[in-house]
Amino acid sequence: MFRHFKPEEDLGQQQACKSSAVRAIKQSLGAVYPSAEPYLDALLPKKEGVAEVKGKDKASFIVLDGVPLFFRARDGPYFPTLRVLHAFPDMMPRVTVDAGGTKFIVKGADVMCPGLTSAGGSLPAGLPAGCPVAIYAQGKEHALGVGVLKMSADDIRKVNKGPAVETLHHLGDDLWLHPTF
Repeated sequence: MFRHFKPEEDLGQQQACKSSAVRAIKQSLGAVYPSAEPYLDALLPKKEGVAEVKGKDKASFIVLDGVPLFFRARDGPYFPTLRVLHAFPDMMPRVTVDAGGTKFIVKGADVMCPGLTSAGGSLPAGLPAGCPVAIYAQGKEHALGVGVLKMSADDIRKVNKGPAVETLHHLGDDLWLHPTF
């Protein structure tokens, strides 16, 4: 999603969020990421410089003092940036890719089913299709990507073929390389 992302070209102006808009954003984040509820007041303070920035490709960002915290495509759910996910690693479900798939994920590839179901991978049971997930590498402490499940966890185990997670944001993409707007 952020392969050829240039903030100076692809973003509109920042628009400050009213406190009611920040409350609405916190509610939507709390609905998608229930385990992030304790962190939301720290991430999005009431009277601070929270703003929304819209991009050319229908992406929008929630920023705090110029630092992007969350992004979304079109009218979908908000996803945390990797910097937020590194600070609060338990805010979303995690999948682990085996060591063989790591180099492809860092280049922006989607996560394939065998990478999650092999001996080095892990996939929590009961995750539905469309669920936002943090992508971790086998044996690593920090997430290397953020994505969305293309199939339910049960279907991934049954089919064990094809793409399982659509990678939206990964280490080394242009959103990672531009930490401020």
